Amino acid sequence: MTEQTRPNGPQTTRPEPEAAQGARPSAGDRRTDPGARGRTTIADGVVAKIAGLAAREVPGVQAMGGGFARGMGAVRERVPGAGGASTTSGVKVEVGEVQTAVDLSIIVEYGFAIGELAREVRTEVIAAIERMTGLEVVEVNIAVSDVKLPDEEEEEPVPERRVA
Repeated sequence: MTEQTRPNGPQTTRPEPEAAQGARPSAGDRRTDPGARGRTTIADGVVAKIAGLAAREVPGVQAMGGGFARGMGAVRERVPGAGGASTTSGVKVEVGEVQTAVDLSIIVEYGFAIGELAREVRTEVIAAIERMTGLEVVEVNIAVSDVKLPDEEEEEPVPERRVA
């Protein structure tokens, strides 16, 4: 007996499915994409470093972080072996399996249009993260915490005095 299909009815035979994308290779087929043979996880700190470095490269971004974070960073720079300036100061990220969100706190140099600068920072951060990690950046929130005036000196934390 042969199988037949009824008009306007379900088909009783199916074509053989092609190998599904990302499916496990059979024991005999080891020539599949190596990228499908495991899982890659990206730590929050990695995404934060990428975002911090990309934001700092945009002309007009004077520094990252608020007053307290900058003060702690300046102290850390002076302590031998502490690792110098932090690339993640002023950066907070949330990383999922395929998406990430970024919050940045920046200090703008006087004279730069803040709206345009924020758009450029957003563009650079998104491009760097997506290029390097493959994660989709769903949002980059930017908080401008200060404006660096041309005649302002760099803020330096006052060292704590100890009484002997």
